[in-house]
Amino acid sequence: MAQAPSGFLSKIKRGLFMTHTEILEKIEEAVKEKLGFDASVLEALEEALIAADVGSETAEALVAGVAARAKRYRPEDLPRLRVLLKEEIDALLAGAPREAPVAGKPEVVFIVGVNGTGKTTTAAKLAARDAAGGRRVLLAAADTFRAAAIEQLQTWGDRLGVPVIKHSEGSDPAAVVHDAIAAARARQSDVVYVDTAGRLHTKFNLMEELAKMRRIAGREAAGAPHRTLLVLDATTGGNGLAQARKFVDAAGVTGVVLTKLDGTAKGGVVLAILRELGIPVVAVGVGEGKDDLVPFDARDFAAALLD
Repeated sequence: MAQAPSGFLSKIKRGLFMTHTEILEKIEEAVKEKLGFDASVLEALEEALIAADVGSETAEALVAGVAARAKRYRPEDLPRLRVLLKEEIDALLAGAPREAPVAGKPEVVFIVGVNGTGKTTTAAKLAARDAAGGRRVLLAAADTFRAAAIEQLQTWGDRLGVPVIKHSEGSDPAAVVHDAIAAARARQSDVVYVDTAGRLHTKFNLMEELAKMRRIAGREAAGAPHRTLLVLDATTGGNGLAQARKFVDAAGVTGVVLTKLDGTAKGGVVLAILRELGIPVVAVGVGEGKDDLVPFDARDFAAALLD
């Protein structure tokens, strides 16, 4: 995914405001009482990062890097501590995975995740962004186990002027995928976004259903699904990370979209996803508007988190 324009920095800052404030307040409390840059300050820094849901492994690695760079500083040197931490975060982000270019037309993108994370809205926002960029987009309502999901996607499609392929509630999601790819070929669409179920009826297994849909997609379009984006709710923090591991293992996830970043102090989970799961974060949601799904930019993220 292309680097985010610098104009998006203000949106990222808005989305990370609560996380930014939480981390800096905790660090400042630790530093102002000390006579130097000692172990207790490093411990407080680690606690602040864990509170922001950076994850214990990632927090420990960042603090170890800060300690290796640091010498002794006066208690008023909070800005210097912030610089050291930002350098470590920059280094982590510099080595973060990136999405590989996708070849194939139509490009088939699965949107996966549990209910309530914002899958359907994310599919629509991605479609809106592509349509604004001149791509021919099609939406597939493959969450057939919730009538509300089908209706919601159709409402978005009507609003955006994007066609929606849908079946009736309770129908086979794989059949929706089949018909959507056929329609995309017929209409010469560039990309198909497939909204999938986050929870199935008890007689079904979610991962088995996703696997079936993947097989059908691969049969209808070479290499499909070309991308599988996992939608995570940032407010769940570390729980979202555990959730992500299940989908990465079973659903072939190629990237993460993190929603509701503007409503939490747990935005550090981005770093845990990148370091501990080894999959790219491709976009973050910082509001309800169709333009509030921001392409992830490592430099802007680090700046918004600590500057």
